[in-house]
Amino acid sequence: MKTHFWKYEGAGNDFVLLDCRGTNFRPSEEFIRTICCRRTGVGADGAMVLTESATCDFAMHYHNADGPEATMCGNGGRCIAWFADLLGIGGDTKTFEAVDGQHTAEILSREGDTARVRLQMVDVDRVVVDGEGDVLLNTGSPHLVRFVEGLDMDVVGVGSALRYGPKCAPTGGANINFVRVLGEGRLSLRTYERGVEDETLACGTGATAAAIATCHTLQPSVRRFDLAARGGDLVVEFAHNHDTDTYTDIYLTGPARMVFHGEVEVADNGERV
Repeated sequence: MKTHFWKYEGAGNDFVLLDCRGTNFRPSEEFIRTICCRRTGVGADGAMVLTESATCDFAMHYHNADGPEATMCGNGGRCIAWFADLLGIGGDTKTFEAVDGQHTAEILSREGDTARVRLQMVDVDRVVVDGEGDVLLNTGSPHLVRFVEGLDMDVVGVGSALRYGPKCAPTGGANINFVRVLGEGRLSLRTYERGVEDETLACGTGATAAAIATCHTLQPSVRRFDLAARGGDLVVEFAHNHDTDTYTDIYLTGPARMVFHGEVEVADNGERV
């Protein structure tokens, strides 16, 4: 059978999206790996499956490019909200289920195939700074944040070593963010993502982690951060409760764009033909 797919990107973080409402089709891990391959497939950092939800407008199932269903993806959440808008799901504000809980996304503006989307992220109640100054936290996915003087570096080499190293072992590996502080509330960053096992042009949960880590360690009075990733700019805002040292009302804002639409032949078992 043939199944339709859509290619979306948010600040250069790109995804294949599938509308699986009203069907028993669920892509296999091999299908995900094949369609995400940049040489022989569509090419993407990950894939998302949109399904029905009993409690929200829809449900989001995110897979990294290596196949298995994974943890939350912030830029993916913004892209799937824009995809849901294309499908006529919900209004300007939509709710959806993800692996880390319920999220709300707001379509702030629309211009052709591009939207600006504001996504509510999960609360962060634990931030750990180790003896080397690395910051570990979970913003829907586990992250390590390392502050650096410059970003002209071997992100893949250093990132993969940290991702598979002892610091990240308790979470089964983490995404690694290298962050340069440009000024008050201004950051630039590069991210090595687990599951992709490479640098991505942007990472939404990583941008969120970078902003919170900077507030926690360097800029305690700042609640809004502008972040420059290689693929585009993102904004992270939040509230911080000093008494409990928790971060709530966290929002990630940035662009989401539909790149193209196509179809692919798949077998009944979900494998690509």
